[in-house]
Amino acid sequence: MTHSLQLSKVAEADFPSRFGHFRIFGFSNGAEEAVALKMGDLESGPPPLVRIHSQCLTGDVFHSLRCDCRAQLELALKSIAAEGRGLLIYENQEGRGIGLLNKLRAYELQDQGADTVEANEQLGFEADLRGYELAGAILRFMGIGAVRLMSNNPQKIGALERAGVRVAERVPCLVEPLESTEDYLRTKKEKLGHLLDGV
Repeated sequence: MTHSLQLSKVAEADFPSRFGHFRIFGFSNGAEEAVALKMGDLESGPPPLVRIHSQCLTGDVFHSLRCDCRAQLELALKSIAAEGRGLLIYENQEGRGIGLLNKLRAYELQDQGADTVEANEQLGFEADLRGYELAGAILRFMGIGAVRLMSNNPQKIGALERAGVRVAERVPCLVEPLESTEDYLRTKKEKLGHLLDGV
């Protein structure tokens, strides 16, 4: 289990961005790596806004309209910047944990009529393989005992609570659906239990 491995901070540096000025951290627990963008003092004051974002090369980098990942990432960074404090944890869990090339294989199956859950299952995977032990360890490392979690995924809430981090509030991370994402979002709501009002 990854939560039994020792977390180490590998690097830390200034990180100016078009969303504002952050500190960027690199973390490893020996099995997984993650990056965290921190803004402001998170150890004092009310629970900070936190987003745990799973890597999505196709969306985050190539602006794919098959998913809402990049839109959620940008909304989270803008929201943290607007508050002047918060944390974004960016985890290497491409394709809900199945990896980049398997995600492309899942795209191929989706083009043939499968939804995102069915495609993963047809490839022999669970619908969602992600774990959030590393994110919990990063929050504990940062001295954060309670968060306002920006997420539509109830699994993340339970995972953080199990990691000893209290979710004081769930902040919806809702973006405007596109015609190209309507079926994808409906599947996330109906089959994965994501909290997506109006989809």
